Amino acid sequence: MKILVCIKQVPDLETRFKLNAAGDWFEEADVAFRMNEYDEFAVEEAVALKGKLGAETDVTILSIGPDRVKETIKKALAMGADRGAHIQDDEPHRKDPAQVAAMIAAYAKEKEFDLVFMGLQSQDRGSAQVGPLVALNLGFNLVTTVVGFEYDSGQVTARRELEGGLKAVVKTRAPAVITCQLGLNKPRYPTLPNIMKAKKKELLTIPAADLAPGDALNIVERAAPPERKGAGVVLEGDAAEVADKLIGMIREKTGLI
Repeated sequence: MKILVCIKQVPDLETRFKLNAAGDWFEEADVAFRMNEYDEFAVEEAVALKGKLGAETDVTILSIGPDRVKETIKKALAMGADRGAHIQDDEPHRKDPAQVAAMIAAYAKEKEFDLVFMGLQSQDRGSAQVGPLVALNLGFNLVTTVVGFEYDSGQVTARRELEGGLKAVVKTRAPAVITCQLGLNKPRYPTLPNIMKAKKKELLTIPAADLAPGDALNIVERAAPPERKGAGVVLEGDAAEVADKLIGMIREKTGLI
């Protein structure tokens, strides 16, 4: 049983961001980075499955980015994964989801993975496109937004979160890509002994150019903070009273009524 877990290092969202000189990304010098929250659930699910299936199960962690992402890979190794793969890319933010998926698929294609776990989306981009595109490129089955997972002899049974609080049960066969939603499990905290063991585990580095990411299908030309606006107005009272207030405000500000 071979499992691949794709993780991403993202900026801590509590950081105060400052745009770079080009205006298309932020200055990274004073920014703290961490593992994408959704990906923590993916790592935990893979490691938990390894615990159930036994030592013959091998878990590989894959991440794309500059040298700093190795620390995030090591955290996943300390959680219980077996080996790491680092796709070296000094400007990963310039890769669109199609390019990211192409690199992941190129790495995974000849390695005969049975399952690929990853977060539903990243906290910085939030596109939720990489998982489906990886499945498409590899020809794997796909289950997204997973909040419950079971595996038995090649059969995947997953609970998917739908809109309105509904859940759907989906069954499919491996090989499959699974994208993990918040609440799937409770990610474990790496212990000090496991952190020390992680330092000795295999961590292979591969240049991004070797995986032929191709051309971007979309490009970010400029980024900007949201415009500052005044505080909103809350209208209180019964429906008729609120309607009268609203009509008065529209008449005053626009002259349309």
